Amino acid sequence: MEVCIVKPDRIFFKEEADELLLPTNTGYIGILKDHAPLVTGLDNGVLGVRQGTTWRFLALLGGFGVIKEGRVNILCRDIQDASEINLEEAEQLAATAKESMTKSDSKKGYIENQLKFDRETARVAAAKMYKESAGGSPVFGN
Repeated sequence: MEVCIVKPDRIFFKEEADELLLPTNTGYIGILKDHAPLVTGLDNGVLGVRQGTTWRFLALLGGFGVIKEGRVNILCRDIQDASEINLEEAEQLAATAKESMTKSDSKKGYIENQLKFDRETARVAAAKMYKESAGGSPVFGN
């Protein structure tokens, strides 16, 4: 199936894939060739793309997915390849954002830090999945 992932400033990914794992607003779903038509909201999390026997993991920051007629189009706020994420740095940024949330003295500050925390949590999850899977099948729940 053809997969196209678009972020606000550019097309991030446009290739054929055999399988996708999407982090939807109601949990993860798997997408294979000839999947039923679907429009779904996407949550922050790990997007898995299988091409042949190799998995690629991406840190997805929300958006929408449209599955129709052998094509998957994903519009997202931001996305990053897990292989490019420094795990230790992402963990530190997540911890800092979480601490800043608890110390925030305004609703705006709390929300800004919540968004930073959500972003870094998705990046940490993607980096861990990439590291633990070593290109093989996804490892969820660690």
